[in-house]
Amino acid sequence: MKRSLLLLALASALVAQNASKVESDKSILTTPQQETIRLDVTRVNLLFTVSDKRGRFVTDLDKEAFEIWEGKNKQTMIEFARESDLPLRLGILIDTSNSIRDRFRFQQEAAIEFIRSVIRPNVDKATIFGFDTSAEMVADLTGDVRELENAVRKLRPGGGTSFYDAVFFACRDKLAMDQPKHKFRRALIVLSDGDDNQSRYSRDQALEMAQKSDVVIYSISTNISRIQTDGDKVLKYFAQETGGMTFFPFKVEDLAQNFENIANEMRHQYNIIYRPEPLKADGLYHEVKISIRGRKDMVVRSRKGYYAPKL
Repeated sequence: MKRSLLLLALASALVAQNASKVESDKSILTTPQQETIRLDVTRVNLLFTVSDKRGRFVTDLDKEAFEIWEGKNKQTMIEFARESDLPLRLGILIDTSNSIRDRFRFQQEAAIEFIRSVIRPNVDKATIFGFDTSAEMVADLTGDVRELENAVRKLRPGGGTSFYDAVFFACRDKLAMDQPKHKFRRALIVLSDGDDNQSRYSRDQALEMAQKSDVVIYSISTNISRIQTDGDKVLKYFAQETGGMTFFPFKVEDLAQNFENIANEMRHQYNIIYRPEPLKADGLYHEVKISIRGRKDMVVRSRKGYYAPKL
């Protein structure tokens, strides 16, 4: 009996010792198949840009210049960096529906030029999605520029529009794969008129998946009427909520400049990491604001919040 009690005590001590080694900022869950899943519940990562009133990037600010707020609660940074060389994980979503047929070749060539100018072999990766009646991945995440170019050229226009599904699947199934999140810069570049009539997922479900995946959305509208449409409003909404931008090119030269602006922005960003206080692992959306002390002449563009994991 004494031997059994001794063995039980030793086993309990080992369990307690192992438990104490788990990092304080991680939660470990076990699925019914006994697969271990680690959820980072106390680190919020924010990539953002700062510009002056003329739209020029401001890249020389230090950590002390910024304040972070969740509601009325001021937050404390644990990491700060001026990021220019984070590996890119890009999704390029190209509308192939009937509504953009007359501008389709123009979109293809602009997207190919963007890929050539941005993707660094062995560092960056991109995936290509075409979407009309359904969303279709035509190139998996790869750093092979030739493969990406060929995938764009193979796209053909036709059918309805499943824009929201394309955003949802690209974020969930591809861009969220590489971890940890703060070691990569994730973005969707969308070429579309913003309309949707075929998706299974809603606009807000697609946005929520982008936010959960830390994806910034850059939208390039194919509407050349110079009259704002409901689709344009959707493109703006996605970009504003994730910290991206929306562009409205009216000429071929404009589109090329839009792609160049996106590339430049991704190389001129700051990165902040903080632990939320108070910490709430409630699965809900939490609004975040970054401000610059005493500088009303500068504009910060960042995503407006994050979804906390639910435990």
